[in-house]
Amino acid sequence: MRAWEVVEPGPIEDGPLRLVERPAPEPGPGELLVRVRACGVCRTDLHVAEGDLPVRKPRVTPGHEVVGEVAGLGPGAAGFAEGDRVGVAWLRHTDGTCRYCRRGAENLCPASRYTGWDADGGYAEYTTVPAAFAYRLPAEIGDVALAPLLCAGIIGHHALRRASLPPGGRLGLYGFGGSAHLCAQVALAEGATVHVLTRGDAARELALSLGAASARDAYDAPPEPLDAAILFAPAGELVPVALQALDRGGVLAVAGIHLSDVPPLNYERDLFYERELRTVTSNTREDGREFLALAARHDVRATTRTYPLESAQEALQDLKAGRFPGAAVLTTD
Repeated sequence: MRAWEVVEPGPIEDGPLRLVERPAPEPGPGELLVRVRACGVCRTDLHVAEGDLPVRKPRVTPGHEVVGEVAGLGPGAAGFAEGDRVGVAWLRHTDGTCRYCRRGAENLCPASRYTGWDADGGYAEYTTVPAAFAYRLPAEIGDVALAPLLCAGIIGHHALRRASLPPGGRLGLYGFGGSAHLCAQVALAEGATVHVLTRGDAARELALSLGAASARDAYDAPPEPLDAAILFAPAGELVPVALQALDRGGVLAVAGIHLSDVPPLNYERDLFYERELRTVTSNTREDGREFLALAARHDVRATTRTYPLESAQEALQDLKAGRFPGAAVLTTD
């Protein structure tokens, strides 16, 4: 099969990935073999390729927004049959026994492992997934539109809940890529007023077309104080900017797995009046199931640009440069 691997992490412009031929993987105990139909291109993949996230598996195959079909079952795998359409997402393993798992916060499990970081992911024609971490997918959404929902959508949903937006509240979204444009659709469907603060005319146009009340540059002030905000851009310098845009009692959730350094915060200017700063770490499987149900109910759809599998490195370069609104998706057909 064809598969991409991270040969030597570094700037994506220098070509840290290589397309290789390798045997299709064998599903282990409890695992599914999945023939990849589509795989979303996530900013986390860029962090893996460029080395922002430390190497976990040498020459790993990135990709964790996988839509595919079951092509084989390992010993003891249950709940799926060959030919079933399944989703493979970021969270791949938790121990199920630690105090975090027992209290329903498996995203904080110290033994957690991740697709496309600890194990080979979906920038390939085949991948594997533990059956217990595979998702059943809504039939009414196509492969390409569905792929970004499996990380960008789920993480955006988790970030929205972490931001504690009150009913009918005013939400600010800093950055408007794959995750934010899906999060915005859920927030709007639930009655929020959404203000988008982001670079790029195309992203701002997309925000307005989806129903945002305003779309301005990331460093501009929104037209009204915010009850909650989510920082999707991996830019630590935006943390004080977003905090200052919050109304009293507002919450800022930082949704990225990697963030550049945050400048010093001024207590009176940035945090006083019970403003809160929260982080977002992965998601639980329940987050994923809840979001996929919401996406089907509210007709949440990803705006996508497709690339053939062999153009994965180009897709990551375009993602880094902000050359498209929405999300990129690799296809294997």
